[in-house]
Amino acid sequence: MIDTHAHLDALEDARAALARAQEVGVTRVITIGTGIDSCRATLAIARENDGVYAALGIDPHQAASAEAHRVGALRELLGDARAVAVGETGLDYHYGAESKNEQRHLFEEQLRLARDLRLPVVVHTRSANDDTEAILRAHEGTVVMHCFSEPDLLAAGLELGWYFSFAGNVTYPKAAELREAAAAAPADRILAETDSPYLAPQPLRGRPNEPAHVVHTVAVLAEARGEDADELAARIDANATAAFALP
Repeated sequence: MIDTHAHLDALEDARAALARAQEVGVTRVITIGTGIDSCRATLAIARENDGVYAALGIDPHQAASAEAHRVGALRELLGDARAVAVGETGLDYHYGAESKNEQRHLFEEQLRLARDLRLPVVVHTRSANDDTEAILRAHEGTVVMHCFSEPDLLAAGLELGWYFSFAGNVTYPKAAELREAAAAAPADRILAETDSPYLAPQPLRGRPNEPAHVVHTVAVLAEARGEDADELAARIDANATAAFALP
């Protein structure tokens, strides 16, 4: 089983969390960098732990800061053998409505970087559906829609062949619309993640999240799709191998 999106550099003890994940069968993790310092810490964790790979990006919340001008440094870090994707990057108009232009510019810069390096891109989007769809329609390459929480983007994603990654919020009682989207995701395009340490699944809600907890999300996804949880976990692992070109 794999956790396709975890902020291991934000955990209190990443090594201990990875050990707990191994105990429940989560043998691979993609850890996420959200700025240059975060990317460096993320790469260090990936280098030190078998089965851990890195996605490196500058997130939209930093689009109006000096961090947005460090895409050159990001390109250098992405040359590391443990780096398998660009991101997370994207648009967040819920928390960043005042920086829409800067967000779009930073997003498009990182998409160009992904194309240049032939890497998949991990996309964060919130309350920015029209711009996210328009920008991604012009992008040629693999798209992983991280923490998929915008059902109105489902049709575009199905058309364009995105990967849909579901996090712990799909387990919440009021998230019926997300579970419907999970049921509609193609078998070869569904992924699962924790977004650790955020969005702990319902049985652990209110506690820090960690990679081991992805098993709860997979169980809910399997129920929503009418599938066996172990079979779905294996398929998600295979999908992640394809999406991120993992060894």
